[in-house]
Formats: sequence, structure tokens, C-alpha cells
Amino acid sequence: MLDAVLRRLIPHYQDTHDPIVRERYGLLAGGVGLGLNLLLFAGKLLAGALTGAISVTADAFNNLSDAAGSAVTLAGFKLASQKADARHPFGHGRMEYLAGLAVSLLILLVGVELGRGSIEKIVHPEPAVLGLLPVCLLGLSILVKLWMGWFYASMGKRAQSPALAAAAADARSDVLATSAVVAGLAVSHFFQVQLDGWLGIFVAALILRTGWGAARDTLDPLLGTPPDPAVVADIEGLILSDPRILGLHDLVIHDYGPGRRMMSVHAEVPADGSLVELHEVIDQAERELKARFGLEAVIHLDPVEPGGPEADRLRALAEELAREIDPAATVHDFRRGGEGAVSFDVVVPYGVSLADSEVRSALAEKLRQRAPDCRPVIEVDRSHVL
Repeated sequence: MLDAVLRRLIPHYQDTHDPIVRERYGLLAGGVGLGLNLLLFAGKLLAGALTGAISVTADAFNNLSDAAGSAVTLAGFKLASQKADARHPFGHGRMEYLAGLAVSLLILLVGVELGRGSIEKIVHPEPAVLGLLPVCLLGLSILVKLWMGWFYASMGKRAQSPALAAAAADARSDVLATSAVVAGLAVSHFFQVQLDGWLGIFVAALILRTGWGAARDTLDPLLGTPPDPAVVADIEGLILSDPRILGLHDLVIHDYGPGRRMMSVHAEVPADGSLVELHEVIDQAERELKARFGLEAVIHLDPVEPGGPEADRLRALAEELAREIDPAATVHDFRRGGEGAVSFDVVVPYGVSLADSEVRSALAEKLRQRAPDCRPVIEVDRSHVL
């Protein structure tokens, strides 16, 4: 059903690497959210006035903040779709992350205000009046929010959008909040127990939890996160599919917003190979990475000289000892010089608590114990991938 609608409204809707397609996803989702949340605000405000319940009125203003969030999402996608310019050569894609962060801050603000008003209601309780019209309005709002949660999640998954994922989480929390309000009003009406203020606290806690999670999810890509291991494996498989590329290391992916990613990697190639031929191999790999993953790739050539049996033995020993420091550690750029000198880089995950100097010293000591004539020169790198 949704695919049929997207096919009619968004040409090439499956090409979510295209900034224009992403912009249209955001405009559609933001427009739907803005309209529905304004309607829900009006309905719940009426229900709050009829019942006199602060929890219902606060829930109405929660929907008003959602409408503001939808407006921010619209603006974020519109700004993110702008082309690169002299001041922003990597484009404006991160504006979408900033839009998601703004939505999460609005959610947190509503949660704080709702908590404050609910505490006042606990201190000065007033009875709420339950009627058929308010119950129907609140029940309808639950159904609408259930649909909106599914809609935002589906759109966010297709477009891989943190902003829409944050909106989906907010819609789901609204369903829980409104359901709790309806249940509490029923208990208060039939059992004469004043739960309105306490329900407001519960709703505020749900909203604050959702806002914090949404803020975390949008801050992470702004600060920088490791790439998806499955994507890394696919990238490595694509590059290594040519037998003239012997190995890869130092893979880094820079995220400048959805659909705007750059990567760099070092590719080991035979030192005695044809430079022109290897250059064409690398160019072809970069073109395929652009076509398949939407990545602007830069691949650096590292020439590898054949080292002979002794060099292979020492490299295998270095790799074994590096894994004793951490099972995920790897060795690259291994070279053997005269008088027992060996040089190489060791890559260790960021989770390793040892400082780089401690890793270097520990590995050098292990090597000298196993190969007394070895004079290691070691560089330590930290892994950018999981």
C-alpha cells in the first residue's frame, strides 16, 4: 500500500541515495505529521476542556510540540537537500540530523513542562469529568498515533532517516501516554480516586525517555560512529574481488549526512605490478563503490614487496602476538630491513584500554622474546570499524 503511494508521489522512490528523493520523503512525512498533529491538538484540547484533566490538556500540547517537530523536519529535509557550495563543499546533509536533534529537544521540553504541571495537580487535586465525547476523541487519537508511528517508521527505514525514526519513537510514546490517560480517567471516574496528577507524571516520564533516546540517536551520527560491519564487509568484498588487490587496511567512512558519505582505504598491491594497470583497477573499484553504495571513495595504493620465508614467518609471528593483546588486532605494511629490522603497523580497536605507547612496548617486547634478533619499529593505529 505505502509503496503504491510512494510510487505515485515520489519518482524513483527507491533511490534514497538521491538527495532529491530524500527531500521528497521528508516533505511528505513532515506534511502528513504537521496536519495530523494539529488536528490531534485541537481534538485533545477540546477533550481537556470538557474533562478538566491536566493530563489530557498536557497531552494536547504534546501533540502541538509534535506539529512543531514536523515543521522542523520539513525545514531540515529542505535544507539538507541543498547542493554543495563554496562555504559547504560537503553539502548540507547533516541538517537532517540537526532537525532530528531539534525534535528531540522539543520532546524533552514538553516532558519537563508536563512534569511540572502534574506536580501542581498532585498538590492541588481537582476532580476530572469523564464523558462520551472526550473518550471518543482520545480513542481516535490513539488510533491515529498508531498509524503515524507505523508511517514514520516505514518512511524512516526506507530513507534511513534519523529524523523520521525519532518521529516514529515519539508517536509510539504518545500512544502509551494517551492510553494511560484514558485508563486513569476511567479509574478516577468509577472509583473516585484522583490519579490525574500521577498520570501526568507517568506521561512526562515516558516523554522524557523518548526525547533522550531520540537525542542520543541523532547526536551519534553528528559526533561520528563506526560504519555498519555488514556494509564494511560488502565494501571489502567488492574491492578484494580483483585478485591484484592483496589486502586492505585503514578503512574510514566519513558521514556528511544521508546520501553524502566519503570513504578512504589503503589497498595493498604487488610492488612489481604495472602502475598503470593497478591505477585502472583502483579507478574501477572507486566507480563501483559510487554506483553500489553512493560512496565517494579514495583508495590509496600500498606496494607490497615479496619478503621470502623469513619475512612471512616474522609477519605471522607479529600477527599472532598482536592478537594476544586483542583478538581483533591486525598487522599491515610489514617490511623487513637489514640486521633484523622489521617495521609494521598494528591496528587495535578503540576499546583496548592500553595507550598506544603501551601497545607498542608490549608488542615489541613479545617479539624480542620470541625472535631475539628482531629489531621492531611499530606504529599503532586505532580501528575506525567494528
